Amino acid sequence: SGASFVALAGGIYFGGYPGAASLIKEENRWTNYIRSSLIHPNIEKDILQMTRIDKPALLKNLFELGCIYSGQMISYNKLLGQLQDAGNTTTLRDYLTLMGQAGLLAGIPKYAGQVHRQRGSSPKLNALNTGLMSALTGYTFDEARADRSYWGRLVESSVGAHIYNTAEDNTKVFYWRDGDNEVDFIIEGRRKLLAIEVKSGQKFAPPKGLDIFTQKFKAATPMIVGEGGIPLSEFLSRPVSEWLKHNHD
Repeated sequence: SGASFVALAGGIYFGGYPGAASLIKEENRWTNYIRSSLIHPNIEKDILQMTRIDKPALLKNLFELGCIYSGQMISYNKLLGQLQDAGNTTTLRDYLTLMGQAGLLAGIPKYAGQVHRQRGSSPKLNALNTGLMSALTGYTFDEARADRSYWGRLVESSVGAHIYNTAEDNTKVFYWRDGDNEVDFIIEGRRKLLAIEVKSGQKFAPPKGLDIFTQKFKAATPMIVGEGGIPLSEFLSRPVSEWLKHNHD
């Protein structure tokens, strides 16, 4: 129904932070709340107090840039070029790992089938709550809905955040790309492989990347979330362990 679609769209944009829910009718206040009450304390308390960070300003800048680029693959060299005093790729990789552990931002590695080939790959950035992405990009809800490319990244990021946040300890999350072919998320866990493509558009076209991936990795089960597949609201209502189990039983 229209009402449930609007509620889902609001959840995707605002990200479901309980403390901020009362402010969503006043988007400027909501954005300020996310920035001042959630982002700054999370970085300052959770990360800077837990670990010795040589470049706290770099960590904050990487976080903001990462949220703006959420849903996109970006090379470490390109990130280095956009950050002041960035040091080297090892620092960026370490900071992304810390932010992933703190539930803020993940750098999802490329799936290669062999571990030694995964480390140097360009990460796919994923804000671990889409409210962070919305607060930092400056789009209003209506502007976000109107920009189809951006809305697609927001939907994909909400799926990525759900996968990352509900994955069990022994579950690994990747993306896959080979030339122009790509798959949004590869989930490896319980000795199973699940390949997920997110479709946020109105028109459904079969995703070519999924076919190529499942031909290459025969153990993988393909899955479409969104248009033409499992409804987005249904996917987001169950932890990723259930989808891994459900798709192989």
